[in-house]
Amino acid sequence: MDKSIYFIKNEDLLNLVEKLYADYQVFVPFLKDSSSLKKDYCYQRFKPGLSWVLNPYRVTEPLKTFFTYPREELSGYFCPDKRILNVEQKTIVLGVKACDIAAHRIQDFVFIEGVQEDALYRLRRENTLLVSSDCTDYKDVCFCLAMDVLPYPQKLFDLNLSSLNEGYLVEIGSPRAGQILEDNQSYFTPAKDTQIAARKSKRDIFVDKLKNHIIPQNMPRIDKLQDLIRKGFSLDTWSHFMLTCVECGGCNLICDTCHCFLLWDEKGKTNNLRLRQWDACQYANFSRVAGGANPLKNRTQRLRNRFIKKFDFFIDNLGIPACCGCGRCIEVCPGKIDIREVLKDLAKKV
Repeated sequence: MDKSIYFIKNEDLLNLVEKLYADYQVFVPFLKDSSSLKKDYCYQRFKPGLSWVLNPYRVTEPLKTFFTYPREELSGYFCPDKRILNVEQKTIVLGVKACDIAAHRIQDFVFIEGVQEDALYRLRRENTLLVSSDCTDYKDVCFCLAMDVLPYPQKLFDLNLSSLNEGYLVEIGSPRAGQILEDNQSYFTPAKDTQIAARKSKRDIFVDKLKNHIIPQNMPRIDKLQDLIRKGFSLDTWSHFMLTCVECGGCNLICDTCHCFLLWDEKGKTNNLRLRQWDACQYANFSRVAGGANPLKNRTQRLRNRFIKKFDFFIDNLGIPACCGCGRCIEVCPGKIDIREVLKDLAKKV
């Protein structure tokens, strides 16, 4: 096999997942709530006989849950028999969308390319194979195109699936994914030119459909965002939108680019532990330091800080915003704070 794009039939994809289950823990999307207008999908661990379907848009939970956990034990200390780093099982995640792939450029920058590499994060990343898939529908909160993220992955995936009527085009994105194809050649055939052309046509049609959804939102252009944040530092936008914020941290915890965490030591029943849990910059005590000083003591400052980090800090340091347009923060916010409306308000006032 010397090509990078192949075809697999629908039934063969199901059979392949069953086969991979022997060597991997496999997570597949499932329909969580079919009652809403736009159905919600979540991940569940695959078991033989389980019925599943590729999700048309991103799942509810962020991809980061596979690489850092909301709360976890990192190590034991002063305990010679305590293993510091457990070997993580090999994992496959199916149905990853382009927005989450883009978000993990931020996570990798923080946990792998920073001052100190996070060994546990790297181990999980190396042991996890991402099988992405093209979006074929969108949720009302989606605005990926406004963040320069297309609704289909172009890089940073291991395998990508593009649906056709009779099956899927499979694009290889990494050597380890290529090895899976080599080991399971009976399921795959080289893609025909007509199939590749059909994929392009289907993608183009959906991009146009998505543009018709996003353009009327009238969001500021991505190349203007950093300037808006800097010039809008003292505007009343922040105090206006913070009025409904209840400091729950939901926007941070559900965000696939947010990465802040809290470390602390705790005495266990038999040993001492070092624990880590996700933190949120919307929490009142997020920036409190020894002695009680808090440079972000009110909600207005914390809301503004969230946007500075997303649309100023990361554009400066990585060249991209820490937002992929997935819209999860909009869905989860009990105060109905819409990140799109905040940016639009800044654009009107700057």
